[in-house]
Amino acid sequence: MPELSTVWFVLLLFLFGGYALLDGFDLGAGTVHLYVARTDEERRHVLNAIGPVWDGNEVWLITGGGALFAAFPIVYATVFSGFYLAMALVLGALILRGISIEFRGKETAIWWRRAWDFGFFLGSALAALLFGVALGNLLNGLALDHGVYRGGLVGLLNPFSLGVGVLTLALAIQQGSAWLVLKTEGDLAARARLAQIVAQIVMVAAWAGVTALAWADNSRIFDNYKVNLAAWVGPVLAANAVFFGLRATLLRQAFRAFLCSSLTIATMAVTAATALYPNLVPAVDRAQSLTVYNAHSSDLALQVMLVVALVGMPIVLAYTAFIYWKFKGKVRLEEASY
Repeated sequence: MPELSTVWFVLLLFLFGGYALLDGFDLGAGTVHLYVARTDEERRHVLNAIGPVWDGNEVWLITGGGALFAAFPIVYATVFSGFYLAMALVLGALILRGISIEFRGKETAIWWRRAWDFGFFLGSALAALLFGVALGNLLNGLALDHGVYRGGLVGLLNPFSLGVGVLTLALAIQQGSAWLVLKTEGDLAARARLAQIVAQIVMVAAWAGVTALAWADNSRIFDNYKVNLAAWVGPVLAANAVFFGLRATLLRQAFRAFLCSSLTIATMAVTAATALYPNLVPAVDRAQSLTVYNAHSSDLALQVMLVVALVGMPIVLAYTAFIYWKFKGKVRLEEASY
């Protein structure tokens, strides 16, 4: 049933977009950690700004991967079997970030804490960059041969995909910095605001650059935009979110800046999904592409999972909202803090 597989395409966008939105500020905070926080106390503030929520945010990625496996198993098999080394790098980066957060406070030695601070930065920045490179390759098209990727790791490191990686890294830094401005005070918040402005400028430049590369090298990315005026809703909203986000940052409107940063990520996710649809894994040879029409599970499986999703998602959203409400306000260090 084509309509049902399209519904699952939208649900996957919601899950992976939710991960980008929520874990984006975790990755961004880690990336700017070494710059915005100069003392041990300031670095503890950064860790505790994300401490109550960072591991819960990653559940969205796990859920998205599980939903992809169940709804589009051929896509799951193609992506995960073809990108073993790339996936190992992503997992390594996420593991490094997690253990850096947890291990840093186990000892008071300066060398110990500085080593884990660097691990927190490296794991966060590398994960954000690699997620963008993966998205860039999906948009650009892969060298598929009957569902098997034949391009190798080097084939993934093309200019367009690296540009998208820089774009996603800038988005994460913007989101993380905006979150730190909301959650901290004083010099730490001031440096985070400066990092946010720089990230916004880099983001605009990267967005313009990858758009130009896409138009020059692979104009099929614009196929949906050429035939459907409604497809432009995503890019137009994204451009407005970027403009008003920069304005709010310059006017020191912290909550509006964070809201606009979140809207930027959400609308850019919609923009990328619009360019992809109906493809899930587009191929250089279009006949080899995996789409919502030729790669989905049985209708019964999609129907059963849809019922589960409609029951489970409101619970997850309610729990997530409760956690963020519970830990609202500025960070205050306590004995049990990181």
